[in-house]
Amino acid sequence: MKIAIVILNWNGKSLLERFLPSVIAYSPNAEIYVADNASTDTSVAYVQEQFKEAKIIQNSENGGYAKGYNDALKHIMSDVYVLLNSDVQVTEGWLKPMIALFDNPLVGAAQPKIKDLKKPTHFEYAGAAGGYLDAFGYPFCRGRIFDTCEEDTGQYNDTREVQWASGACLFVRAPYFWQAGALDETFFAHQEEIDLCWRLRNMGYQVLASGDSEVLHLGGATLPSENPKKTFYNFRNTLFNVMKNVKGIRAFFIVFSRLILDAIAGLKYLFAGKPKHLLAIVKAHFSFYYHLPSLLVNRMTLKHPTPYAQTFSIVWKYFVQKKQYFKDL
Repeated sequence: MKIAIVILNWNGKSLLERFLPSVIAYSPNAEIYVADNASTDTSVAYVQEQFKEAKIIQNSENGGYAKGYNDALKHIMSDVYVLLNSDVQVTEGWLKPMIALFDNPLVGAAQPKIKDLKKPTHFEYAGAAGGYLDAFGYPFCRGRIFDTCEEDTGQYNDTREVQWASGACLFVRAPYFWQAGALDETFFAHQEEIDLCWRLRNMGYQVLASGDSEVLHLGGATLPSENPKKTFYNFRNTLFNVMKNVKGIRAFFIVFSRLILDAIAGLKYLFAGKPKHLLAIVKAHFSFYYHLPSLLVNRMTLKHPTPYAQTFSIVWKYFVQKKQYFKDL
């Protein structure tokens, strides 16, 4: 099986210096690519000089995560793509158990356990041990609900089907990636992997989280959590996901409910002295309505949607019922 590990880079020389060596050292028999999103620093020259094992693909613009990967992957012939963030440190033996999952032709995508590089005993925010969605489209994970990240005590060492795998370390079968329509470039950044996994599942393929492999993620290296842009993309792209992938009138019910829930979140930001995040939520909704006509066209191709695995509100369970761990849901 041919494996291509593809690291998207934008002005990330310091990250490549720190994390690319582990990828090269612990990824035997895999081709390693650095896909550069029109960087203006010296990162491309650095990789060319220091890491002959890594191939460079130079994109013509910084199109974000989705377009950056779509543009780069067109140039790569492989059976499985590994979309790996530039701030991920892989571990010895991480690759073999992940690739073994793809012996099953029903497996479309997968992720390892993703732990916090700054606190390696705990799971990391971006994916933890596999992702889910609540009844209103809010993403959460085994091992991470909102800002609560669990300690890894082996509770998620199994391999199981999940709703989405993290874009921080996303294994995806190459033919299925293109069959599903690749990454949606209107997302630009954040949650486009949720949309891709949702479409793969709608096509009848499985998305898995494996407890037999783990990587360490720095997190926030490209867009820190305190940046209002992150709030904008997260709120808007959740609405994109719902409208694209939920069949029937339920999608419109969820969007209406999110109007109320997002307004509450905006007020919470305001009272916390973060008015820019409130403005980001408002902009997210206006951007969603602007894109609504094209989203409605996409809905017409939705033939066999997978049902929601969850019927509860993670907001209610976490903030009202104080259930902060996955096992308590």
